[in-house]
Amino acid sequence: MKHVGIHLIVDAWQSPADLLNDPERIRQALIDAASASGVTLIDVCVHQFSPRGVTGTATLSESHIAIHTWPELAYFAVDLFFCGDSDPYPAMKSLQTNLEAKQMRVIEIKRGVDPNFRNVKLEPKFYEDA
Repeated sequence: MKHVGIHLIVDAWQSPADLLNDPERIRQALIDAASASGVTLIDVCVHQFSPRGVTGTATLSESHIAIHTWPELAYFAVDLFFCGDSDPYPAMKSLQTNLEAKQMRVIEIKRGVDPNFRNVKLEPKFYEDA
């Protein structure tokens, strides 16, 4: 497989609600995360929900960082996809530090192109509530 990047899926818990509900804090956390990994920041977009919660994205030359917060649960979810040789782990650690998460779960996915992959058409499956 030709390696094109690393994708981290992160769940983080036990963060102070006031940090997770502060759009400027989230904006700065995204900027700091990009800086920590030495990637090229193109743009940052942050939106505050009512009555609470923040979503934000950092568009990078190397791909993206996306975050969504649930202050009432002291929880946030982050998606970090870094192409090439860029390392998303310093960015993840920066977010953990800036948003004071006490626990995190990280799933790492190595992204790329597998020359042996066959394109298979899959039919969508629909599930009904029991």
